[in-house]
Amino acid sequence: MKSRLLASALFRLRNLGILLVALGVAFFAADAIPDIQSIAYPAALGVYIISVIQSLGSKKFHEEFRQKQKIKQIQDLNYKCLKLAAQAKKHTNATYSQKLNKVIENKNAIVDSFFRGEKSFLKEKIVEQTLNLVISYIKLLTNFCIRSRELSNVDVSEVIERINKNMRKLNFVNDANAAEDLKKVIEMDEKIVNRLKEEKAEIERIGTKLDYMESTVHMFKHQIMSSIETEEMLETLETAVNEATALDNVLEERRRNRVNA
Repeated sequence: MKSRLLASALFRLRNLGILLVALGVAFFAADAIPDIQSIAYPAALGVYIISVIQSLGSKKFHEEFRQKQKIKQIQDLNYKCLKLAAQAKKHTNATYSQKLNKVIENKNAIVDSFFRGEKSFLKEKIVEQTLNLVISYIKLLTNFCIRSRELSNVDVSEVIERINKNMRKLNFVNDANAAEDLKKVIEMDEKIVNRLKEEKAEIERIGTKLDYMESTVHMFKHQIMSSIETEEMLETLETAVNEATALDNVLEERRRNRVNA
């Protein structure tokens, strides 16, 4: 941050203008009085350095720098949203593609309002966190759609049928070792069924969470465009982002485990 601040001061138009004027004065002074040539240009550089130092100590310059950094941050987050959305559309069905498009439309309205409307520190933070929420939403939506499709292709009925078949077999097995082996097979199949049921229930909860996030972005769009920003909004956004990130991390970790298995 400090290096960017210094670079901004060095290349500030006002300071560059002072440098050019100082060099011009030094050039004509040295041309008129050759004896001062050795000090004219260093003096010009000194004037430029003083101007840079004054900028670094200026509250106005610091505020301008902060605004530029915030704008860049918002632009970067906006670009990330668009990039992730393009990737997510490869995995969404028609229903969720439509929902994603609506979230992106609301996001675009929020970003446009940020650049057109009056600036305030609270509004900047809320817009920033709203974009973070959209990013979390898209990531969660992507993993949600991938896992939903995978689970829809799993036929649990075959496993349940195998459990029932082995349960019936168990009633007629007299050998203790064979019975123990059969019980282990049944237990493993039951674990598979229970895990799939748990995952499907979790997917349903995530679907509900996605609906909530969509509504949150939509609601905050109207509040931001109406310049109704509160600390409570910021807290709500931060909580939603953290919850979505945690859910996405669970899905992502499970996906990696399945790939590596």
